[in-house]
Amino acid sequence: MKTKVQAVNFEISEKLQEFVEKRVGKLERFYADILDAVVALTVEKREQANNKKARITLSVKGSDLFSEKQADSFEEAVVEACEALERQLEKYKEKK
Repeated sequence: MKTKVQAVNFEISEKLQEFVEKRVGKLERFYADILDAVVALTVEKREQANNKKARITLSVKGSDLFSEKQADSFEEAVVEACEALERQLEKYKEKK
């Protein structure tokens, strides 16, 4: 699976990039035929708490799966979005 990480309007650290790639890579345990993943990280209203947003789109054979979560840190948002995608992947596998 190819993983593309996009940081919108900020510079992403190497540590965060590695974390995102590793966490999203774990989704292959739930479904092996994921073609690619696109992760977009954005900061909403900088002055507020709970302003980090992660949007993850997975391309699988026949459709796309999507999750968007917002939290105090990018790591939290990515973990929550991946957990939602894990549930979606299990449902997708059941339908096949």
